[in-house]
Amino acid sequence: MPSAGIGAVLLLMAFGFDLSVIAIVGILLLIGIVKKNGIMLIDFALHAEREQGLTPEEAIYQACIKRFRPILMTTMAAMLGAVPLMLGTGTGSEIREPLGYAIVGGLALSQFLTLYTTPVVFLYLDRLTRRRHPQSPSTRSASSEPVPAE
Repeated sequence: MPSAGIGAVLLLMAFGFDLSVIAIVGILLLIGIVKKNGIMLIDFALHAEREQGLTPEEAIYQACIKRFRPILMTTMAAMLGAVPLMLGTGTGSEIREPLGYAIVGGLALSQFLTLYTTPVVFLYLDRLTRRRHPQSPSTRSASSEPVPAE
């Protein structure tokens, strides 16, 4: 999520816009989209770990491969929807321009970084969990026997 805010602020600065209330609204919108993209990856990876018995590395790799298209479609739809706000002219366009620039800048940077940072954080947190709870059923390897239902 920080990458969305950084990308938005960098593009606003590059085109000489201030961080206005409208630009902050754009950043809030970005946070929702980036959060959804991360949830799509993590949810798919956790499901693959539990249901298919994959290792965390294999699970997050499969999540990145299989969820790339839906993530890209969501991002491109939002980004292309913001282009008219960026480039629009006419009455009131000076108010909407920062919103468009914030959305496009934030989505461009966050889309690129989400597919790199989310798997790293997922694997790091998985290893941290395995260190703290080595015998819990959710942290057993794929080769261990299933836990019987009670």
